[in-house]
Amino acid sequence: MSDWQAVADEVAEKLRADAVAREERGAEPHAEIELLRESGLLRLLIPAERGGAGGDWPLAHQVIRRIAAADGSLGHLLGYHYFQLWRTRLFDNPIADRLERDSAAGNWFWAGVSNPRDAALELRPADGGFTVHGRKFFATGASVADHLIVSGTWTHSGRKATFTLPARTEGVRFLGDWNNLGQRLSASGGVEFTDVFVPEGELLGHQPEEGEPRRWRDSLAPLGFQLLLAQVQVGIAGGALAEGARYTTESSRAWPLSGVDRAADDPHVLAAYGTLASRLTAAELLVDAAAAAFDNATREIDERKRGELGILLAKAKVVSTEVALEIANRVFELTGARATGAKYGMDRFWRNVRTLTLHDPVVYKATEVGKHLLDGEFPPVTGYS
Repeated sequence: MSDWQAVADEVAEKLRADAVAREERGAEPHAEIELLRESGLLRLLIPAERGGAGGDWPLAHQVIRRIAAADGSLGHLLGYHYFQLWRTRLFDNPIADRLERDSAAGNWFWAGVSNPRDAALELRPADGGFTVHGRKFFATGASVADHLIVSGTWTHSGRKATFTLPARTEGVRFLGDWNNLGQRLSASGGVEFTDVFVPEGELLGHQPEEGEPRRWRDSLAPLGFQLLLAQVQVGIAGGALAEGARYTTESSRAWPLSGVDRAADDPHVLAAYGTLASRLTAAELLVDAAAAAFDNATREIDERKRGELGILLAKAKVVSTEVALEIANRVFELTGARATGAKYGMDRFWRNVRTLTLHDPVVYKATEVGKHLLDGEFPPVTGYS
């Protein structure tokens, strides 16, 4: 185990200790972000020469999984933080170096405002830069972030552009309207921009046109999002299984007809836990393989490699979704009726997974895999594939 994985385990244990109470309060996760900040984990993917820890994507995914097992919302937030800061490197723009140095020095937490189905932000040229207008309805982590990476559309050309700005910039208003079934501490509410001025030097770049050299590298962004969702899902599943096993060992009563004194000695319970643990390990290995492939693709990518990565990530999304939902549901069968008590918060795992797995319909990921198997076709490049 690396030192950073050990750090993640320490943070995860602190999060697990009061996870139920924190979720019941449902406050913005400012204190939780400070815990991540104090741990040093926010600097993990920043190169050492710019003040960071110099970690790679496979290590970051191990960290995300550990945090997600304790608190699905914080695993989600940390994963998006790593991803949004990494996205600044996709544009061949030298300001990425400065952003990484500043982020390391300030220990910034990053979030994004770039929902691909919500193209509501308009960019209008202005003297020395441009102004931003409009509303985004889902922006995970934005309200607790230090710095944002934002996508919008030029009113004069219809071309999509990406830029950065401090989260507390004048004219940026966080709506605080996230009140959903799960991921309650993910700060996923909307953001409104009213005459927000952005200096020209904060423009990262534009969505590449067909045939531009950086097109395939840029197209890694939606695949990275899918990979993070799969990783958080298996993390939450692991947390549910561990919490269920803990409860079964310490609190569950054996069923009278089982012929054993402890629920943990019931052969049906043992077999069920063994089956779920085996399926979880298979899902983890598949997601790990996808994380390694994604890391390789960030260094060398072309159309075919991008297509192969898309299929692998689609498989990881299908399997992680099914396994996470199964574990979060079946853990109740293995813990018993008393485990449904609100004080145990066992339902948070199912609610978090059920919410997260609806990010985009997984049936379309299965369709992509089937199309490749039958016709050899790779998934189209979209905001979700």
